[in-house]
Amino acid sequence: MLPHTYTNQSSTTGFAKHQDSAIASDNEEIAEVEINAGEAPPPPLRRSSSLFSLSSKEDLPKPEKKEYIQFIDDERHFSLIRNLHMADFITLLNGFSGFYAIISCLRYTLTGQTHYVQRAHFFILLGLFFDFFDGRVARLRNKSSLMGQELDSLADLVSFGVSPATIAFSIGFQTTVDVLLLAFWVLCGLTRLARFNISVNNIPKDKTGKAHYFEGLPIPSNLFWVATMALFVYKDWIHENLPFGTILKDTAFEFHIITIGFFLQGCAEISKSLKIPKP
Repeated sequence: MLPHTYTNQSSTTGFAKHQDSAIASDNEEIAEVEINAGEAPPPPLRRSSSLFSLSSKEDLPKPEKKEYIQFIDDERHFSLIRNLHMADFITLLNGFSGFYAIISCLRYTLTGQTHYVQRAHFFILLGLFFDFFDGRVARLRNKSSLMGQELDSLADLVSFGVSPATIAFSIGFQTTVDVLLLAFWVLCGLTRLARFNISVNNIPKDKTGKAHYFEGLPIPSNLFWVATMALFVYKDWIHENLPFGTILKDTAFEFHIITIGFFLQGCAEISKSLKIPKP
């Protein structure tokens, strides 16, 4: 009888331990769910799709506060270069393309050879490629840069603002009013980019993190004028042959009629009521 009694006690004790373990496990799971319910969701996993996939719409995880502090307190040699990401270097190539387009325009003004203007058009298009490509790389690596957004805006200003305006001046939009209208066009692009940097997080987004619309025309829309001026150069419609000519000729207020288009597009870029749906 004694062995039998011992066996029952042992079995009962084992069952109690198993039951206690199950209850503890359930309590741990409930506690974990309660903790996770109050926390932000974890950052999305790295994508496995193609680098050139057009379906990449995920919102990149934002840098944490400690990353900003580490960046500011970093006193190592070449710390700025060390903190750049691969996507940042591609963004710098966008800025380089815009600068080289400006240099090509200056060479045209020195030599009068139109192939330099055509080269400027090519480098602006190359800048557009890098502007697209840096976003693909950032999403592939699933990591945003501390300086990425600011670098991107500055590079876009050079490639899609200053460079096209320089081309316009080089091919004949050179009166005082022309230059003022071109300056207005560039400054509207500058203002639009600054507004984007502070409002991008407040624009309504879908569940994938994609914004529903552009607030005002995006600055790459300036490529319309790049294409138009490329046609002018190809047709030799430059300088005295610019289409539609000038008004108020031989006065201080002389300007080319086409520059009104630059003015209107600048207004569309800084418009807050104009909302362009994203494709």
